[in-house]
Amino acid sequence: MIGRLNHVAIVVADLAAASEVYRHTLGARVSEPVELPEHGVTTVFVELPNTKIELLHPLGADSPISGFLHKHPAGAIHHLCYEVADIGAAAETLRKRGMRILGDGKPKLGAHDKPVLFLHPKDFCGTLIELEQL
Repeated sequence: MIGRLNHVAIVVADLAAASEVYRHTLGARVSEPVELPEHGVTTVFVELPNTKIELLHPLGADSPISGFLHKHPAGAIHHLCYEVADIGAAAETLRKRGMRILGDGKPKLGAHDKPVLFLHPKDFCGTLIELEQL
């Protein structure tokens, strides 16, 4: 069902400083910040030859990742994103297998303007999983 690893998301306390670490210290190509109000985050993508790192920062006090950053003030890995060919079929299969889809269970457009779903971390070894349709 899952394809390749699309990205690893890291919540950071200072988006500009984190971007500079990847850009100048590690020599990676780093995107400009993009605000995603519908998700309550500002995101930056670090492009690697085999995947991406997504740097996330809360966008406003009501951001769903504000609490995460409060618990991890230095920042931490937030989720893994895997690609799927058909997000609807993947969701149906996962529901039949007893897995929980977060939110209303319907795909939303993610940072790449592609449908995404998040899966409950308690169903996946304590790891928040994002599925993104190719």
